[in-house]
Amino acid sequence: MRDFSNIKIGVLGGGQLGKMLYQEATKLGVHLNFLEKDGTFPTTQICKEFVKGDFKNYDDVLQFGKEMDVITIEIEAVNTDALRELEQMGKQVFPQASVIELIKDKGDQKEFYVLNDIPTSPFFTAENKENILEGIEDGTILYPFVQKARRDGYDGKGVAVINSESDLSKVMDTPSIIEDKVNIGKEISVIACRDQKGKTTTFPIVEMEFHPTANLVEFLKSPSDLPQDIQDKAKKIALEIIESMGLIGILAIEMFVTKDGEVLVNEVAPRPHNSGHQTIEGNYTSQYGQLIRILAGLPLGDTSIICPSVMINILGAEGHTGQAVYQNLNETLDTPGVYVHLYGKKLTKPYRKMGHATILAPHLDTAVERANFVKSTLKVIT
Repeated sequence: MRDFSNIKIGVLGGGQLGKMLYQEATKLGVHLNFLEKDGTFPTTQICKEFVKGDFKNYDDVLQFGKEMDVITIEIEAVNTDALRELEQMGKQVFPQASVIELIKDKGDQKEFYVLNDIPTSPFFTAENKENILEGIEDGTILYPFVQKARRDGYDGKGVAVINSESDLSKVMDTPSIIEDKVNIGKEISVIACRDQKGKTTTFPIVEMEFHPTANLVEFLKSPSDLPQDIQDKAKKIALEIIESMGLIGILAIEMFVTKDGEVLVNEVAPRPHNSGHQTIEGNYTSQYGQLIRILAGLPLGDTSIICPSVMINILGAEGHTGQAVYQNLNETLDTPGVYVHLYGKKLTKPYRKMGHATILAPHLDTAVERANFVKSTLKVIT
C-alpha cells in the first residue's frame, strides 16, 4: 500500500463543502488540490494552492486530473466526459463518472430506483411546461403535485410545489419529473459510505425540517426519534442504493417517511451533504473525515454519535443583498455548546447559505432549545 500522505487528491469545486473537506484532510496530513474559477470561493481562502479553471470545461478537468492520483467532487455539475477519460488513463475517480452522470439527472435517478426495487414515489417525466399543462387538463396530473427539474437543481432551486391552479405561474419550462405530493410525516437523511474494498457503513439517521420559502434544510436533529424498525428500514435502503450503484465514496440519501410509516427515497447526492454538517462535532468521524479516509484508502471510521446535536443553516436574511454583516454573533458564540461555521462568503442575498451552526447538548431537547435561540438571534444582513 502506498503512503497515503503522498497521494495527490484533486477536488472539483471549491465551495463550502470543499473548505470543510480540506479542514478534515489537514488532520491526517492528506494533501488536497482544488480546481476552481478564482480565489473568491470559500476553499481558496484557506487553501492557496488551487488551480484556476472551470470544472465544467473538458480540457480544464482533464489537465487538472492528469496531475492527480485520485479525483473527487464537491458538486455534481462537473464535466463527466473528462472524468471518463481520466478513468481510462488509470486515474481513480470517486465517485465514478458513471455514477455522477446517473445522479445528475433526477429522471435517471428515479428510473434507477424502479429498476432496482428501491421504494420511491410514483412519477412521470415531462419535457416542458406545455406537457405539464396538458397533463393537468386531461387529468393525468392532479393537484397537489411537485415538479422537479431533471438537471441542475440545488438548494431548493429547480423545485416547484403546485398545490392548486393559483400556483401555475411557478411551473418551470424545463425537462422535469412530476410526482404526487407525498403525505409526509418526517423528512430524513441517511449518509451511506462505501470504501475501495467494498466495505460499507451508514451514519445514524437525522431528521430534517425545510425552510417553507427557500425549500432547503433549515433545521436538522440527531439522533432521530423514529421507531427503530423504520430506522433499520431506511439504513437498509441506503446500503442497497450505494451497493447497487457500486459507488465508492459517500452518498447522502434524502427520504420521506409517510404518515403511514412508509419509507420512500426522494433523491441522493454523491458527496458531502448539508444533512451531514453536524457530524463534524457530533460524531466520532465526520462525513468529511470519512470521505478523506475512503479517498486515501484508509479504513472507514466510527460513525457513532458522540452527543445529541442540532444543525441550523445560517441563511442570508430576506430583503438584504450586498456586503454581509453578521448581527448578534457575540450572543450566539456565548451560548453553551454552539459551534459556528461561517463559510467566508463576502456577499449575502436572501436565503443564500452563509454558514451553519451546530449545537451540542447532553439532551436533544436542550440542543433544540438553544438552536431555536441561535436561529432567532444570528442574522445575516447588509
